[in-house]
Order: sequence, then structure tokens, then C-alpha cells
Amino acid sequence: MDTDVSERTTESGAPLDHEPDGVFIAPENPYIARSSQYVLKSGDTFVVNDPLGDINGHDDGLFVNDTRMLSQLRLTFGGRAPSLLSGSVSSDNTSFTAHLTNRPLPPLGGEGMPEGVIHVERLRVLCGTVLYEAIQLTNYGSSDAVVPLSISFASDFKDMFEVRGMKRGKHGTFEPPRVLQGQVQLRYVGLDEVERNVHIAFSPEPKHLFADRADYSVQLSAQACVSIYLSVAAQARPLPAAQGSAPPSVHVAQPPHSASVVHLTQIDAVRPRVGRAAVRAALANSHLSMRERRRSTARLRSSNPLFNAWLDRSFADLSLLTTDLPSGPYPYAGIPWFSTPFGRDAVITSLQTLWLQPWLARGVLRFLAEHQAREDSAFRDAATGKIMHEMRKSEMAATGEVPFALYYGGVDTTPLFIALAGAYEARTGDEVLIAELWPALERAAQWVARVCDKNPYGLVDYQCASTRGLANQGWKDSHDSVFHADGRMPEGPIALVEVQAYACEAFDTMARFAKRRGLDDDAARYAERATALRERVEALFWMPDLNFYGIALDGHGDLCRVLASNAGHLLAFGLPSRTRGEAVARRLGSTLFHTGWGVRTLAADQPRFNPMAYHNGSVWPHDNALCARGLARYGEKQAAVRLLQALFEAAVSFDMRLPELFCGLPRRRGEPPTAYPVACLPQAWAAGAPFMMLEACLGVTIDAARGEVRIEQPALPEGIDWLELQNLRVGEKHVSILFARVGGKVVASAEEGDARVVALL
Repeated sequence: MDTDVSERTTESGAPLDHEPDGVFIAPENPYIARSSQYVLKSGDTFVVNDPLGDINGHDDGLFVNDTRMLSQLRLTFGGRAPSLLSGSVSSDNTSFTAHLTNRPLPPLGGEGMPEGVIHVERLRVLCGTVLYEAIQLTNYGSSDAVVPLSISFASDFKDMFEVRGMKRGKHGTFEPPRVLQGQVQLRYVGLDEVERNVHIAFSPEPKHLFADRADYSVQLSAQACVSIYLSVAAQARPLPAAQGSAPPSVHVAQPPHSASVVHLTQIDAVRPRVGRAAVRAALANSHLSMRERRRSTARLRSSNPLFNAWLDRSFADLSLLTTDLPSGPYPYAGIPWFSTPFGRDAVITSLQTLWLQPWLARGVLRFLAEHQAREDSAFRDAATGKIMHEMRKSEMAATGEVPFALYYGGVDTTPLFIALAGAYEARTGDEVLIAELWPALERAAQWVARVCDKNPYGLVDYQCASTRGLANQGWKDSHDSVFHADGRMPEGPIALVEVQAYACEAFDTMARFAKRRGLDDDAARYAERATALRERVEALFWMPDLNFYGIALDGHGDLCRVLASNAGHLLAFGLPSRTRGEAVARRLGSTLFHTGWGVRTLAADQPRFNPMAYHNGSVWPHDNALCARGLARYGEKQAAVRLLQALFEAAVSFDMRLPELFCGLPRRRGEPPTAYPVACLPQAWAAGAPFMMLEACLGVTIDAARGEVRIEQPALPEGIDWLELQNLRVGEKHVSILFARVGGKVVASAEEGDARVVALL
């Protein structure tokens, strides 16, 4: 994903304000995703909290389908927050644990409790749409204690776009809270005529329970422990009268005051399970889900514990973000802002991990084919055959306040969809899926061809059709990411250089598929299109004086003579001639691009360069992964290894979790890389980056049809003496391969399995 909330045109729902030129961009928002936040996810539900385990109602909360169902959850003792000892998410991302201790407690009929005597453990797990929490208090003091404990809670039912800063003129209706027997129900009826409920249950029953707070007076003997359990269950259901009808206008309503409470004899919804057994069952379910995903993926293990920790964390983040949909597993883009299906992000993440877990690509291809555009819509930037860019299920998307319920404003997702299908088939030999996808692939290829035919230069271009859509529709989608060498913004339609490489790959893929299906005429036409497009790129984008490709061609046919990392994507998909590709590879390795922590999005001597900008000088891990793939493809294997080494060393400074991006400041001895303040953590294609880079460095190519793994000049970063690839599936076969340093070289050898391993010289 690629959308900031402070300075750029948003990829997703960032249409948060109008600029004079009509571009929708996000206003400044002080509530940003921070590395001190901790996240759990289950399906379309995720929770973001601080190290204490508290939710404070800024950019955090419990979200279900882009609606904040819980905006506050705070634990206090005698009216004061506890002291933090530590907060962490488990290594497999299944649970959050905070270790806390008391500040001095006030006397309650006796002596007060000194600081640091009561240990508090908050264990939190998310399962389905229910958050479970166990709060265990242990008295390490020598005397009994009475602990006044309060849990405060609230729900503002804000749409994700509101949380990100968008102002709304109307809201739905906030119903009065309901309280009964250790449970509170909060309810909101949205403008989309969907009733959203939150049930908060406690065990044991609190001493006092209000609409916004549960109070306990815990009797805690010396050296004893006591546990309190709570659950937060979220539900959403259409109102019966609203099914099949358009949402009517609803009056503006504000959340009721906490004193406005309805006391019922029975709350009209399923009571959420609460207690030790519920927490244990949820935790076991989460662990099992992660283990099953791990079993179906090839394993990587090396001689370097830190490198192993990076790979393990990256895989755990991918597992966290992957959601099981009816069409199969799908990696959501990132948390907190983009925990939803994105097209481009999912395709690239699938390409990054295809060699290790092809099942992810299968799920992505099916989902995207299912949601392919079947008609034109300027509001959604849709055209027949186009592959979706983003899907949202929130209230504002359902009512049309934003166009992102199903939005198609990405120029590159459609050719990348075809390219992924080709890579998947080569990796797996799964002709059955390709046959299933064939109508969608043809529609997608026809859209790419139509766009080329309309462009006077035969290129794939874009121009936003909606006043509320994205002005720039490549992966660098901020409003100032494409410009001329003098800093001017280009007029559209704009043809990005890397998109032409994706389109060439798409046409080549369709030519191969068509030939296998006996469609020789179609195969010839697709092959001709790929050849013609390559020739146009070489003629129109190459800058012989700079030995590099320009970033884009504007609507007047003028080249944006800017040196950007986009050219590295040309190498990743093999478009340039050998000579020109090698020249680009050398420039990417120069200090103008390479910071020592990775390759910048923009060379340091270019106009608009800013190492702290979102797309104009920062370092993006997924961008570096594609560049590494391209470097290896054009004979610069050691440059690819150096890039992998740089990102690995950056990951060590980021607690083994690469962020969406970080600042492109040059590396200095003794200093860590500089974080970008609004980067998403975790982010799918950042988590997938090390796997694509490692595949490029090892020189691995998997041919399912032949049942073999080809390895060409494998290389490993410094500090890694061996790396083992375990249980790699090759069609119906499998193999484990050991890469080890022998006599100054890295040598591959098959350890076990029945797939052939072929070393290429």
C-alpha cells in the first residue's frame, strides 16, 4: 500500500479534502501510526492499542470492516494509570501481553499500597470479531491489599475515513446504551441502514457497572493472584426494512451521555463468552490458524539468528495480514489504515512470496477476477476489464460519500494481474486455474490493449476520471510524485515507464497462454503488441545522455526527464536491452540512489528530492525488492546481495519489522536509519520484500512442468554461512536445498525430496 495521511493523495480513502486543482488529498492529521502501537488482526477485524494495552480514541481502536467499534478501553487503579513494565505482541502475532505494576494505591480503610507491589498482566487475543482479555493481578507484597480497579470503555462508531481526518455533515443514530448483569451493549444505526452493536461482558461481575465504566474492588491477599476477564463482541446487521433498498437520509445525532442508560431484563443479542475458558479457546484457535499457514509454506533457516528473526517476523506479519476469503487467502495491505483488499499490493506481495507459498497468489487471482469491472464508471474510475484497486465495507463507502466501496483507480493493477497469472502457472503448472480465469484474463488484456490504442504513442496511460479519485494512479500515488526535470507537474494523460514493463509482461503472458489454447492468431497479436511496446519504450523513455530511463511521458508526448527508482522495475520484468539494463543497474547502485540502507525512490540530484518525502527520496522495501530482482536479472548479482544486506541491517534497527517506508537520508556510522513518521506497521509488501530479494540472490527458478528447481550462481549476504530451504513444493514433488559457502563460493545441494535440482553455470 502506498498512502500517507499527511502530505499525499491517498491511495485509499484518502479523499479527505479538496485542493484548487481538484485533487483529493489528506489534511494534516496528528494521529499517526506509530511504532509504539501494537496490533492484532482476525479476518476483517483488527485492534490497535498502546504498550499499556489501552485504547485512547486517537488513531487506535477496535475496528470491524473499517468502522471503529471500540474507541476507548483503559485500565486504571485508584484513578491512575499503572506503570508500564513492557508491552509486546507474541512472535506469531496471535496475542498481546502488557506487564504493568501499580503506582501507590490510596488507603481503603487501612494502609495504602506502595508502588511496584502489584503485578498486572494483560493478555489480549482477537478471534473473529471478538476481543478477549484476561487481566491477572498478583500481590507480591507482605500484606493483603484492596485494589480499586476500573475499566473504562466507549465506542464512537467512526468510519475509518473519519478517524483519518475526514469531516462528515451527517451521522446515523446513536442508541442509548443498555446495561445488564455484567454486560453493556452499545448500538449505532448508520446512514447505510446497518445496525452496529458492541457487547462488552465481564467476569466476575463488577461491583458497579455503568454505560462507560466497570468498577472493581479487588480483595488481594499477600502472594495471591486474582483474574478478571472481559470480552468485546462486535456485530453488524442490516435493518430488516433496509434490505434491498437504498439508505434514506438520517437525522444528525450525537453519542448519548453516559447517564442515558436503558436497563433491560435481557439484552437482545447473543451474549459473548467471557472467562478463562473463552480466552484459552481463542488463543488456541489463533495459534492453530498460524501453524496451519506455516505448514503450507516452504521454510527458510540460516546460520545467522538475526537473519532468521527477520524472516520469521516477516512471515508472521504476512500471516497476520492474510485474510481467508471465500475465494481463498488474500493479503490485506497494512494496518491501521489499509486493512482491506488492495489490488496492486496483493499482486506484488503474491509475486514476492510465489516461490515459497503459491497458494497466496491463487487466492489473490480468484478474488481479483471475481471483482473485475464489468462496466464503465467515472465515479469509481472503472472500465470494463479493469482490475480493482481497493475495496471498502464501511458506512461512508456504502453511502457513496467516498468512491472506495469498489474503486479501480490504479493503472498498473490490470497488467500486473495478468503477469501474476503467468508467473503462478509457471511456478505451479496449475492449468485448471488458468482455464477458470481465462475470461477475466482476456477482459483484462483487452482493457490494456484499448488503453494502448487510444494513446497517440501506443502506451498504457492514465487520467483520473473522478474529481474524488486519485490524480496519480501508479504505485507512487502522491500528488507530486510525477514531474518534469524543471519541477513542473505534467499534464495528463500520463504514461509511467514501469507500467509499460508490466504491460509487456502481460502481453507476453497472454501470447503464451493463447498458444497453449490453440489460439494462434491471438497469440501472434499479443506477441506483436509486446514487441511494439518494448520498442516504443526504448525510443521514447531512454535518455542517452543520462544512461537512464525517464519516469513518464506526459499528455503532450514530452518526457519527464527524472531519475527515479521506477526504472528498476523495468529490469525486474526484463524490458530493457542488456546494455541499457546494465547501465540502469550501475546508476541504481550509485550514491545518488543508494543510501547505504537501500535505494531511494528518487536520485539525490533531482528536482523535488527530499529524503523525508513520501515518494520523492524515501526508501521503500517493496521497491527495493523489485530493484534487486532486476539487478540479478541483468547480471548484477552482487549488487542485489548488497541491497539485501542493507535492508537486513535496516530491519535490525526497526525491531526486525521493515516499515512501509523510511527516510532516504544517507547512512552514517553509528546511526540507525531514520523512520518515516506515518509509515504503516505491519505492511504486506514490506514484509514480503526479503523473500523476493532472497529469491533473486539465490538465483532460484521453479519449473513445475519439468518438476525441477534451477539455481543460477547463488549468493548470500555477509555473515550467513549457510541457508536451508526446506519442503519446497514443485508441482506434486518436493525438495529441500542447502546453500553453503564452499571455497569462497555459495554452492547448492539437494538434501531430500524427489524434485530435481539443476545448477546453471
